[in-house]
Amino acid sequence: MNIINVAFQSVAVLLIIGLLGFWIIKRNILPQNILQILGVLAIDIALPCIVFANIIMKFSPSSTHLWWQYPLWWLGFSFIAFILSILSMLISSKTTRREFAISLFFQNGLFFPFVIITGIFGPTTSFVAELFIFIAFHPTLFFSTNHLFFDSKKTEQEVNINIKNGKTRLKWGRIFNPVLFSTLIALIFKLSGIDRYLPSFIIMATQMLGTMSIPLLMLIIGGSLYVDFQNRGKIYSMEIFKFIIIKNILFPLVFIILLVLVRPSYSIALIIFLEGASPPITAIPFQTQKYGGNSSITNQFILSSFIFSIISIPLMFIIFNKYFPIH
Repeated sequence: MNIINVAFQSVAVLLIIGLLGFWIIKRNILPQNILQILGVLAIDIALPCIVFANIIMKFSPSSTHLWWQYPLWWLGFSFIAFILSILSMLISSKTTRREFAISLFFQNGLFFPFVIITGIFGPTTSFVAELFIFIAFHPTLFFSTNHLFFDSKKTEQEVNINIKNGKTRLKWGRIFNPVLFSTLIALIFKLSGIDRYLPSFIIMATQMLGTMSIPLLMLIIGGSLYVDFQNRGKIYSMEIFKFIIIKNILFPLVFIILLVLVRPSYSIALIIFLEGASPPITAIPFQTQKYGGNSSITNQFILSSFIFSIISIPLMFIIFNKYFPIH
């Protein structure tokens, strides 16, 4: 049961840091506009650094010779998650089906698995580098397709407005994002052997910058939730209940069943399980509001799923560990 305790503590750490961010903004210790600045620091600098440092230090192409299959496994995972999300729309309220589906489909696929993996296996485990390779294209998928979940007429109107203003709807800097670039560059360095010639101070610098990413991002998440919940409006109790049952319980159970049938390697199974068990990605409310959706309910989905994950992830881990014990 020690692994379950570690999983519980790992999720609890994330939630505590998030609550700290909520409290900091609530008490006006930091102004609300600081969140955007911290977001740039965390997402465009610290996060790519931790990805680069972990792949350079912990990824070994010789011992993980099928590493190129990880993005293919991610494609398979995303396809199944998409089917589950679309089918789940049938039981959601008609007025918030799109918000329901987008919150189910786009999981917080980096922060939760990263903290849980390092909590269970330690910071030197190779599973971290494999996680980054697996999830490398996830931000690109999110920023290039999230608008498809919303009213096509509204998104078409936005396209026309942006064209008139000389802008495009897709932000290429988010599609070809720093996380994807850092992953690709680190892989090129490792596969070509260039990493052997990198000065140690560069690796140490990226590692030190990278350690800021998770605490910063959770502080931002907590602070952003406070800002958004100041005008939260109606509480969608029944929709929240449905969402938690599907996202926190049904999703991981479905992926565990599929993993038992397919029987991939332990590292692949672990990463896919954690991806399926993770709550929604926290950028969803911003995109929902941008495309005329109900950002209030997506905030409620995220917050409720985050809180319930402190129970659901350890419970799901018990089932996963029965079929995929640590070896």
